[in-house]
Amino acid sequence: SQRLRSIDQWPAVMVQARRVGGVTAASPGVTGSGVATRADARLPIVIRGVDPDLFLAIIDLRSRMRDGTFDVSGGRVVIGATLAEDLGIGVGDKLRLASTEGVEDVVTVAGLFALGNEAVDRTWVVTSLRHAQSLFTLPGGATVIELTVQDVFAADRVASEVQARTGLRADSWMALNAELLTGLTAQSNSKTMIQFFVVVSVTLGIASVLIISVVQKSREIGILRAVGTPARRVLAVFLIQGGLLGLTGSVLGSLMGVIFARLFEQLTLTPDGLPRFPVQVDLPLLGGAMLLATGIGLAAAVVPARRAARLDPARAIRSA
Repeated sequence: SQRLRSIDQWPAVMVQARRVGGVTAASPGVTGSGVATRADARLPIVIRGVDPDLFLAIIDLRSRMRDGTFDVSGGRVVIGATLAEDLGIGVGDKLRLASTEGVEDVVTVAGLFALGNEAVDRTWVVTSLRHAQSLFTLPGGATVIELTVQDVFAADRVASEVQARTGLRADSWMALNAELLTGLTAQSNSKTMIQFFVVVSVTLGIASVLIISVVQKSREIGILRAVGTPARRVLAVFLIQGGLLGLTGSVLGSLMGVIFARLFEQLTLTPDGLPRFPVQVDLPLLGGAMLLATGIGLAAAVVPARRAARLDPARAIRSA
């Protein structure tokens, strides 16, 4: 296999990359292929050598530990939970690592992590930067510099600027996952269209209910108008009815949505016990949706409310 090469003067390159607008964190690393051996089990792995203090700002593995602790000091490593199951090992067990350079070492498993990504959880072995440098015979070297950006959708722009400043190839997650991004964009567009038609359907539905109500209750409306009820009060009654329909529907819909989402989340857990499709309930977004639904109810009630307010009392009573 091709020998790993270190980035020339990587500390200076990292400083340059860190100064690019939108970059919030940078971490050097050594990443290479290897083999993990435990008794008769022998599996291909990806060895990730990291500076723990800097790396945790890129990927917060500490919060994703399934067992043990995030500790890569003194010959300790953390490995993916699925890899641990495949090897039949746990926290405190010994593991033999061999790099593509032919260097071997025995390490202690300090913890198991579960990121929810099958490829990562099945192959990653995370160790210290110094230890990885030793395994790949790269004293003081780094093969990658990972960056975190403030706006994930500005990754392409940041990568272009980093490449222009450093003269090195910079790959963004958007470029590496172009097919996924295309799918997400199409999904977002579809979601917007669905939301639009749902709003139109809800508006027409509420308006239809209120128009039918005006027709069915035209006699009562006529009597109210005949005894001196102001038109604006009749208007207000139907506007309030429309708003209450929108609010009640949004509250019930939100509750049912949260309940079904939680049930779906529990029914689609990964083998590691993590949600395959995690659901996050955004309370401000939920509140905004309820306000929007109430507003739609009010807007849908305008036409039938005005029709009710303009009914001629005598004609309404006679026709009823």
